[in-house]
Amino acid sequence: MTPLHDGYVAGAGAEAWAAVVAFVREKGWRREEDEVRFSVWPAEGFLVNFFEADDDDVLFDIDVRELQGQERLDLLGAFLRELGQAFGRPVALTFEGFDPSEMPYLHYDPVADGFVLDREP
Repeated sequence: MTPLHDGYVAGAGAEAWAAVVAFVREKGWRREEDEVRFSVWPAEGFLVNFFEADDDDVLFDIDVRELQGQERLDLLGAFLRELGQAFGRPVALTFEGFDPSEMPYLHYDPVADGFVLDREP
C-alpha cells in the first residue's frame, strides 16, 4: 500500500485554484506556496499538498503515515468535510497514481454530510 493518497473535488469551478487559496487563508492554516503547489497544515503534523489543475477540479494529496490513530483520522475526516462543504461538492480519496474520479475508495458527500466507503482500500 502506497502512503500517499490523492484527493479530488470534481467540478469545483473555473477558479478552483483561487478558491483553494481563499479557503486556506480563511481557515488560517499555515501554508507555503509556489507556482504549482500549495502546501498547508490543517493541524500540526498533517500536511496537505494542493496542486493546480488545468481544469475546474481541486487536486491534493495526503500522507496517511501522518494519520495514525483515531484522533489523527478524525483530523482527516474534519478536513474532508470542511473542503466538501466549502465547495458544495463530494471529496474523493484514492491511492496515489489512480484517478480519484474513477477509483475512489472513500468520499465525503456534502449533501448527506457523511462519508461513503466506495471499496475496501
